[in-house]
Amino acid sequence: MATLSKIATNDRHGENSPYFDGWKAYDRNPFHPTQNPEGVIQMGLAENQLCFDLIKEWISKNPSASICTAEGVDEFKDIANFQDYHGLPEFRQAVAKFMSRARGGRVTFDPQRVVVAGGATGANELITFCIADPGDAFLVPSPYYPAFDRDLGWRTGVKIVPVNCYSSNNFQITREAVEEAYKKAREANINVKGLIITNPSNPLGTTLHRDTLESLVNFVNENNIHLVVDEIYAATVFNSPKLVSITEVIEKMDSNINRDNIHVIYSLSKDMGLPGFRVGIVYSYNDTVVNCGRKMSSFGLISSQTQYLLASMLNDDEFVDNFLAESSKRLDKRYHTFTKGLEQIGIKCLKSNAGLFFWMNLGHLLKEQTLEGEMELWRMIINDVKLNVSPGSSFQCTEPGWFRVCFANMDDETVHVALNRIGAFVCQGQETSTQPTKKKRWQKKNDLRLSFSSRMISEESVMSPHKNMMSPHSPIPRSPLVRA
Repeated sequence: MATLSKIATNDRHGENSPYFDGWKAYDRNPFHPTQNPEGVIQMGLAENQLCFDLIKEWISKNPSASICTAEGVDEFKDIANFQDYHGLPEFRQAVAKFMSRARGGRVTFDPQRVVVAGGATGANELITFCIADPGDAFLVPSPYYPAFDRDLGWRTGVKIVPVNCYSSNNFQITREAVEEAYKKAREANINVKGLIITNPSNPLGTTLHRDTLESLVNFVNENNIHLVVDEIYAATVFNSPKLVSITEVIEKMDSNINRDNIHVIYSLSKDMGLPGFRVGIVYSYNDTVVNCGRKMSSFGLISSQTQYLLASMLNDDEFVDNFLAESSKRLDKRYHTFTKGLEQIGIKCLKSNAGLFFWMNLGHLLKEQTLEGEMELWRMIINDVKLNVSPGSSFQCTEPGWFRVCFANMDDETVHVALNRIGAFVCQGQETSTQPTKKKRWQKKNDLRLSFSSRMISEESVMSPHKNMMSPHSPIPRSPLVRA
């Protein structure tokens, strides 16, 4: 066979990570309350399913918003023939207005600066292509979203330089940490083109303070590098403090700030719970980036039918206001249900106020405070407890024992099943640790109080990143990367 490209044969796709291995374990043995009650519960997927009933209700009341109904068929020809990579004007206007409402109406966005892309994945890669060359690097505070390695670097050849953050200050980003990482990168002859941050944070579920954002803007301005702010969880804030958007920050800063170096990534996958629609947005203050990005977006456009439907939905002010308020309320309730339940069994979590997940500390359950100790505990949780939670090392966390738990992609009954499994596991571990004859704290017992006899996942199947596992929803093998 003739040789393949370096892109096809390198491993920068990121699939060789426990983050995606956990998804494969779920795909092989998915939990179902009646058909497979002993399967793996998916707690590694940041989907927002708590308000889908509101979306369904709106669609039922607005059949003309689709070109594939009797009420909307008259628009079929025009929409089906539309292929301008600028996107539908009414869609860009609706997105700009929604972005403002998702940020409390404190800022406005110019529809002419909205660049459409195929999901946040496509948007992240698009902005990377625009501002960096192969071999260049971005500073990214850790812990950070595991698929950034794929989104930013797989096809572009761009590197990530982690900016290490620590639990001693709740993993907050500091200018000092950014400066240290920047200095070390320069000393290693790495050309740093920019800083990428997520606000609200994935995986922490926290929002950045205004003074932190201002310090980071000053840093990139002084060093003449770019700042890319991923705000795809902007409307998932369910508690104080409120989100401070980077747009809000730079509008109130000194006029000497070079706005050409500021870019925002957005999506409707998280805030609206519509990942399957693949709506990604690049919003840039740089005219050249906007123009180039529009040309590049032809490689991953959003379908015109999707744009047409969403333009109608997002322009419904009453629906949007109700949706945002109800989403915040439901996320807050689910977050507290989950974290309070964990607190009752002695598990602490980082206090968060946004996102579809929280940062859980299981450091006290590790046999040893090392990466190996974290991986051993993670395999136990996947194989025996049958929960897919993502280990902190997947997020480049330097402290072992932290796990990201997604809480908005399941119903209330599944939440209680998950909490019961965790509670039983912790209790069993405590019982095992008090037995003097046991050398290993998590040695498996035959009388494990939960019944996990059905379709057990072997350690080999969980840890092998090169084996495609069949999805219960698809007749062909597929990569879990498309669900990031």
